[in-house]
Order: sequence, then structure tokens, then C-alpha cells
Amino acid sequence: MTTPDTLDDFAGLLDDAPGPTRSDGRAGRIALLVFLAIVLAVLGTGGGYVWWASAAALPAPTVTSRAPAVAPGPAAAVSMPGTGQAVLAVSGGDGFLTTDGNGVLAASGDGSPLPMASVTKLITALVVLDAHPLESATDPGPTIAFTEADTDLYDQFYVRDAVISRMPDGLRLSLHDSLATMLLPSSANYAVAVARWGFGSEDAFVRAAHSWLSAHGLENTRIVDATGLDARNTSTVGDLLTLGRLAAADPTIAALANTRSVSVEGAGTVTNTNDLLGTLGISGLKTGNLGDGTFNLLFTSTLDVGIDAPLQIVGVRLGGETHDSTDSDVVRMLQSLKDGFHDVTVGTVGDEIGEISTAWGSQASLVLARGEKLRTWSDTPVTVDLDTSAPQTYAEGEVVGRITWTAGPRSASSNVKISGELGEPTLWWRLTHPGQLG
Repeated sequence: MTTPDTLDDFAGLLDDAPGPTRSDGRAGRIALLVFLAIVLAVLGTGGGYVWWASAAALPAPTVTSRAPAVAPGPAAAVSMPGTGQAVLAVSGGDGFLTTDGNGVLAASGDGSPLPMASVTKLITALVVLDAHPLESATDPGPTIAFTEADTDLYDQFYVRDAVISRMPDGLRLSLHDSLATMLLPSSANYAVAVARWGFGSEDAFVRAAHSWLSAHGLENTRIVDATGLDARNTSTVGDLLTLGRLAAADPTIAALANTRSVSVEGAGTVTNTNDLLGTLGISGLKTGNLGDGTFNLLFTSTLDVGIDAPLQIVGVRLGGETHDSTDSDVVRMLQSLKDGFHDVTVGTVGDEIGEISTAWGSQASLVLARGEKLRTWSDTPVTVDLDTSAPQTYAEGEVVGRITWTAGPRSASSNVKISGELGEPTLWWRLTHPGQLG
């Protein structure tokens, strides 16, 4: 027999070792043992080999991992009315929502001019405040001494079946409270009286309104009176978005538009016609109608959808069938937007994403250390990034990587750890696999 010079030569001898015979397995095992004894004798130090094999470094386990795909959430869409016109503009939600240059998220209808009805009174208030500004939302401002011609407006609008509020003879009222009486219940007589006070006559007010509209780029809006009772007071949903933003930026109008009711000297308790205040974050702005099929609502909302900050919304509904249906249309628009945001479960604690295996047949798993969810909009795709490193101890619970999920502007991460024990090889495996030992 040729003496082996290296452990590799010894491994070759093991490969040539006689296997068990078919007729007698016991005889085969005996032959193998005899062969090993001979080899050890040839090496000259059988005890030395056993010692070396039992202490030699083991081959590194094989680590495999995979980044599991995550299905996106269900597709979402804002529910827009099928009749009339509507538009929803959003500020916020960057990275979640895609809007046009004017912040519009969704729109319906052809965008042509339609009667504004009492939404006109927002323009009346803004034009008057432009000429007679108040210092703050609570500043009463100048006192208006209403004339006999002003009190006569009550009867004039009464016979036209318009909304009116009491105006006793000799009434003196602050500009703030006069605006409250005009805007909350939408009183036509106060709209004309305030316009006359501000500019000397309603005709002069209309001329000032034209200049104000032009200065603010509202080229598709037409004003012929201070009340909106004339159907020739028209605007588009695009212009009304701009009007809504201007009104919401004025402290006095924004505060009044979000007031349910207030007691005003002479007029009594005046109640806001916008009964959606507080629903889905709605905080204003103005209702209006000229009868069936002409119900309008220009509204603002601070809508909490479960992301870092609420969405700031300006919306318009023109040409609703009734007051109640218009309210329902607006609620559906906002609710569908809110429902489009949802949590997607991207990983559950203990999810297996890989395994570790050894040459001697021991195995353990790579699992997520914790579960995570991502807040997303609609069917935003979820990307997965998995980064693993070589284990140091191969012990239960050792962190060997990190997985990160991203959807839109949001990300979530979890550590990846070893689950399970990697058993040591037997001495027999060591003795019979010298070529795999270090």
C-alpha cells in the first residue's frame, strides 16, 4: 500500500473504502472499520488524526435568502357625481396622491359656467372686506347704521321668497355681525345692505366686484348683484376653487363659515345653512341654490387619512339635484378619498425569508423579527429591499440582516434573525469528511 502524503490523499482513500456488501451489511461495516484501522496505522498516529478531526474548523454554513414580493392594496378612486359638476383639490399627501397644477385630484362635468346662487355672497363679503378690512377674526370693525331703505329690503325679498333676516328700524350693527347675518343663514337683505354701505350703492358694489374678480384672475366669474338670486351670477368650478382658497385664507370669513350659529342683535340667532360642518373635517364655506337642480356647495375640509398630516381640501359641487343629495355627493367624494388610504401588511413576525444549512445536514431559518404595515393610497406598488450579512455565531436570535419595504413616501423595516439551532456534526462525520475540514 502506498502511504498517503496529505489529508486529501486520505480523503481519497476514504472514497475508495469498501462499502457494505449486498449479502451481509455487517460484513461491510467490519471491512470499513478494518480499512480505517489500516489507514490510521499507515498514518502512524491514529490518535493524532482523531484529535485533529475533532478540533478542525468546520465549513461555513450556506445562507440563502429571498425578498418576498408584497401585493399592493386594492385600487381606489374618488367617487364623483354623475350629474352637474364637481371638483376636489387637495393640498398635502405628497408622494401619495397625484394632482394637476391646480391641485385637482378629481373632477366631473364639462367645467362650463353655472349659476352660483348664494355662493355669490362669499364674493360680496370678500369685496367688502377688501375695501373695509378687519384686523382679526374677532374684530367687530366699523358700525353700520342701517337706513330705512335697508330695512325695506326685508319686504322686497320676502315677496321673492328669498332668505331674509330681521332688521329692525334704526338697527346699528358691527360689520362683523352684519357679515355673519349675511353668510350663515344667507340673508339676501343683509347682502344688499352691506354692499350699499361698503360702496354707496349696489351698482357701485358690482363695479368694484368686477375689478376685484379681474385682479384675482377670476375671469370666468360674472357678478350682477350682491345676493346671487339672479341666475346670471355664474362661475366655473375652476374659478370657485380659487374663490374657496381666498375665502379660507381670510380669517373673518373662515371663522364665520365654520360657525354653526350665533346670536346677533336685531337679527336674533342665525344658523349656518351648511349642515355638513364637522363631517369628514368640513369647515366651510358656502351653500347656494336657485331651486331643484341648482344646489351648490363650495367647501373646505381638513381630512385625516392616517398619514403624517391631514389633507387640506377645497371642493366644489355645482348643479346638485337637492340640498340633501348635494350633501350626500360631497360626503361620498370625501369618504371615498379617505377610504382609498389603507394599511398593507408587508410582513408578519416569524415569516421565513431564507434558511441556513450545513454540510452535515443541520438547518435553521431566517425569519422576520417583527411584523410591519405600510399606510398607502390605492394600489401603490410596494418595493422590497433585503440586505443580509454573514452570521458570526450562527446562534438562535442572531440578527443577520434587515428588510425594508417602501410604498410611495413611506417605508418600514424589520431585522432578519436566525430561528433554530444549528447542531454540531458528529465525530463520525468529522472523521469521514476530512476534505471539508479546515
